[in-house]
Amino acid sequence: MADKKNILTYAGLRQLEEELQNLKVNRRREVAQKIKEAREQGDLSENAEYDAAKEEQREIELRIEEIDKILKNAEVVVEDEVGLDTINIGCFVKILDMEYDEELNYKIVGSTEANSLKGKISNESPVGRALIGAKKDQIIEVETQAGTIRYKILEIQRSN
Repeated sequence: MADKKNILTYAGLRQLEEELQNLKVNRRREVAQKIKEAREQGDLSENAEYDAAKEEQREIELRIEEIDKILKNAEVVVEDEVGLDTINIGCFVKILDMEYDEELNYKIVGSTEANSLKGKISNESPVGRALIGAKKDQIIEVETQAGTIRYKILEIQRSN
């Protein structure tokens, strides 16, 4: 079975590459130093610092492996080429929650970059899925556990 493509914006790709570089260069060196210092303290069987450093090392290696896998299967959206007639990955959208008469701003990104606290929603989320392909002034409906929510698309912009 082929691995799922990880859709990324250019900014998301850069952020992952920087994190990977930091983990491989700086964090590995830091944790190796911690392990070395803990070993110098003697008996490793009761050395909490050694155990903590080894656990940190495992977490760093797992994150490196995870980022490598994401990057290996990355598909970068060229945001300059994103059209403004319909919503797609890489767009900023302003929508109106018709029930609460509240304007919401989102950037549509791949699931790897999604962070609702920063206004980045995944194209795979219920709202993101409903927004993809929609046009300005269109009303979309999103099925949720709480019922159907209606949104009106107010604006579509490029993210850069």
